[in-house]
Amino acid sequence: MGRDKALLELAGESMIVRTARLLRSVTGLPTIIGSPETYQRLGLRAIRDDWPGAGPLGGIATALRASEAAWNLIVACDLPYLTKEWLAFLIDRAQRSKADAVLPMSAGGAEPLCAMYNKTCEAPVWLALDRGVRKVTDGLAHLQVEYLEPSEWKVFDSDGLLFKNMNSARDYEEAKRLLKPQMNADKH
Repeated sequence: MGRDKALLELAGESMIVRTARLLRSVTGLPTIIGSPETYQRLGLRAIRDDWPGAGPLGGIATALRASEAAWNLIVACDLPYLTKEWLAFLIDRAQRSKADAVLPMSAGGAEPLCAMYNKTCEAPVWLALDRGVRKVTDGLAHLQVEYLEPSEWKVFDSDGLLFKNMNSARDYEEAKRLLKPQMNADKH
């Protein structure tokens, strides 16, 4: 995108603030993995990534290290179509699971950046990073993962947009267009 996706605005609110507000509605105050200087100015709690340059797996490892909770909701900031109802379902499902992680599946495969991770994932993920692993699903290879099939989450997203992220200017323009009716309704 050529710029920080977290700071892109939808209806006058940055993606990171929008995502944090959504997470707060289901989990309490979220922790952002990134520049404390950038995100604290926005009123958000943020910590530095323990694994800069290691991609999402490094961010997951950092979040698990910083957390004291048994289960942790890990969400990317560039998923504009997430809903409170879906996240509440995902959290409930994980809390009843015996797995180490609960990941939804989409047509593109596992969705590790809108998933639940048990604290039991922390040490194996750090070991995987030490071995040079960077792909999230490879980092979970030795853990018990429960996958949620589309039939389980489609009730929350009949349009198939739930896990569509913003990777291009076109995706961003599409999100602004598709979310405009919702954002106008939120203002009333």
